Amino acid sequence: MIEKTLSKYGKRMYFKDALHVRQAQRRQFHDTTATNAKIDSIVGAKNPSFLGIQTTFTSELKIIDEQCYDPLPIFRILNSSHEHVQLPDDLKLDENTLIKMYRKMVTLNIMDKILYESQRQGRISFYMTSTGEEAILIGSAAAITLEDVIYAQYREAGVLLWRGHSLADFMNQCYGNHKDASKGRQMPVHYGSRKLNYVTISSPLTTQLPQAVGTAYALKQSKKNACAVCYFGEGAASEGDAHAAFNFAATLECPIVFICRNNGYAISTPTREQFKGDGIAARGPAYGIPTIRVDGNDVLAMYRATKVAREFCIRSKKPFLIEAMTYRIGHHSTSDDSTAYRSSDEIAYWNRYTPIIRYRGYLESIGLWCQQRDTELKKRVKNSVLLAFTEAEKERKACWKELFTDVYRTMPKHISKQMYSMEKHVVEFHKHYPLQFFKRA
Repeated sequence: MIEKTLSKYGKRMYFKDALHVRQAQRRQFHDTTATNAKIDSIVGAKNPSFLGIQTTFTSELKIIDEQCYDPLPIFRILNSSHEHVQLPDDLKLDENTLIKMYRKMVTLNIMDKILYESQRQGRISFYMTSTGEEAILIGSAAAITLEDVIYAQYREAGVLLWRGHSLADFMNQCYGNHKDASKGRQMPVHYGSRKLNYVTISSPLTTQLPQAVGTAYALKQSKKNACAVCYFGEGAASEGDAHAAFNFAATLECPIVFICRNNGYAISTPTREQFKGDGIAARGPAYGIPTIRVDGNDVLAMYRATKVAREFCIRSKKPFLIEAMTYRIGHHSTSDDSTAYRSSDEIAYWNRYTPIIRYRGYLESIGLWCQQRDTELKKRVKNSVLLAFTEAEKERKACWKELFTDVYRTMPKHISKQMYSMEKHVVEFHKHYPLQFFKRA
């Protein structure tokens, strides 16, 4: 419309002015302290600086490999014996929070066991446990706020549990009944909650990383005191999307906390066959991202590391990477038999050092927990999970018409035609379908 109202001369002036504006914008963008090469200061210098690299020159031909530096250390607070544990001065957690963290870890563990067994009984179609990784999820979730946007992979039910997702919500999703927020259109454990700022999980590996960076950039532009928190496994870090996400986050300076669960296996592939070098944490500095490697089986270390990372992101509007070292005690999923690629002895060894055992030992050492309270907690949680499980199993499936909704704000004609055709089909062949198990329109 603008072009039609301009004269031929006016068009040339309009586009000429627009070109000047774009050129000025480019100059303004590149004329920053981060990208300015300060050409005037290096003209005539003996050793001009190359753009983007700050280093020195040497006449020695030096090859850089893993022997040139020590591996990044693993930060932890709780040791194996729980003796002489000294909490950092800035780690201020009251007794209620300390106990709540343990309760949530136990709840997640019991829920996993019951839903895993339900899949083995054919009552749900699929499941993935977080056994052995509870500390990463609960510790990190306790350190962030509801304003922060969560992008999970598929083993982060504990984060959602901490943020207030009910047991009924978990069960309804796994059963895909009409009370399921995704209306039965997702695989089990593919949770999501708009209310809790938890973006619905997607099956394709690593797709959440660049999406999370985009959200972090939007949070920065809106000047909100919030960040994105993105969870992924070390196997996902081998995908191209991970490298793109790290680079975008670093160059655009996005407030995002990357949390890598390095649990030793990408399905059946051990880490030694996935990559060489110093794990995932070493990639952070290479991309210009501040990094911490943490004992992911230490819930207090995860809490403190995530809290520091979040504060850094909010303050500086830049990314942060956490590599949480842990061990996946359970099978990758109900479609996997992990004894085909690792020994039972290996699993049994790590079962003696689970995050729950370590944290319980610490709570007992400071007088906040005992065997009686533990027995009562596990009994109460198990009853609550089984009650939610039983109720979800009774609910009807979502109405078949939900197959056609929620894609467009206004349903287009071709989708309406498909739904009408399906309706005629169901009426004609209703005797062949178990319609009594589905909610009516």
